[in-house]
Amino acid sequence: MTFASIVWDVDPVLVHLGSLEIRWYGLMWGLGFILAYEMVSRLFKKEGYPENWADKLFVYCIVSSVIGARLGHCLFYEWDYYGAHPAEILKIWKGGLASHGGVFALILALIWYSKTVTKKSVWWLFDRMIPAVAVVCMCIRFGNLMNSEIFGYPTTLPWGFEFVRSREWQELYNQNGVAQACHPTQIYEMLYCLVAGVTAWVMYHTYHLQKRVGLITGVSLLIFFGTRFALEFMKNPQVAEEADMTFNIGQWLSVPLILLGAYLIATSRTRKE
Repeated sequence: MTFASIVWDVDPVLVHLGSLEIRWYGLMWGLGFILAYEMVSRLFKKEGYPENWADKLFVYCIVSSVIGARLGHCLFYEWDYYGAHPAEILKIWKGGLASHGGVFALILALIWYSKTVTKKSVWWLFDRMIPAVAVVCMCIRFGNLMNSEIFGYPTTLPWGFEFVRSREWQELYNQNGVAQACHPTQIYEMLYCLVAGVTAWVMYHTYHLQKRVGLITGVSLLIFFGTRFALEFMKNPQVAEEADMTFNIGQWLSVPLILLGAYLIATSRTRKE
């Protein structure tokens, strides 16, 4: 055991009810969406928009993000398996979600939502949603932490975690009686989500920068995916193919979102609602 490391031995199942399991991961997904709904609903009400806007938005967000995250994982990370076993794509309860896929699907769904419901720019909508999106992302990464998954390479820093319930950690970093603590990259990602959410909140409520449509979203995308790109250098490969890649799949998928963020910032002065 590394001195001053944290032994993370948390059961991913919160409650056992007979054969039914309530897992932290699923609970945090649900909690994230409930909190996000409350945040956006109150904002719409404060600004005087129809009450059903938030209800419709809630449905669009859940359906698109879950389907997109699932397809993103299957297509980008494990297509060799899922292409040969397409029925397995539907078994979402077995795990396998990719945040990039969720973001891409969410953007497409909310473009349609904006055309049919708000009649405004999709970036007008995202400028108001970013703090809520950050809350959802924080909850999901907390779920990853409770699952002891998506952690980083070994570290000697005092906040390194020994993920003793993880088969991957046991096989890679607990050999010959020597346990290596690893970067808790789930917590790092929770922190940059917090920074993005707080930044968007301050830009909106303190400096009223929502008048420059797309600026808040652009800055947030740079925080989310610029930091995500950097953090990927300290994360273990999610699939074997990434071991020999200079930039992994998550980094390549972050690039278009970083570029989109820069574009939104550069054009925010001329964009209309």
